[in-house]
Amino acid sequence: MKRIVALIAFIGFYLGEILRSNLRVAYDVLTPRHHMNPAIVAVDIEGMTEGQAVSMANFITMTPGTLGIAISQDRRTLFIHCMYIDGSPEEVASALEKDYGRRVRRAFR
Repeated sequence: MKRIVALIAFIGFYLGEILRSNLRVAYDVLTPRHHMNPAIVAVDIEGMTEGQAVSMANFITMTPGTLGIAISQDRRTLFIHCMYIDGSPEEVASALEKDYGRRVRRAFR
């Protein structure tokens, strides 16, 4: 039962992320000035199963403005290209780990 609740919570979170990201990219495309501040961030995925890590990478890739690039050979780090870095790359990586990582771990045990 907890897993179903976690999956429903993840779906709600993810739909919100899709909406927010689509609006941000659309705004950037439709306005004359670009607001992009791209960077590659390293997100800690240590302790995730292979399925969880791949799921996280896929969900991040399907979110506009982000792209999962690679998982390190030691399977401890997920590298993500982000079009919009608000703050430092470390802060963005921490937010991704917290927002996506925690939810993926719960929903896809």
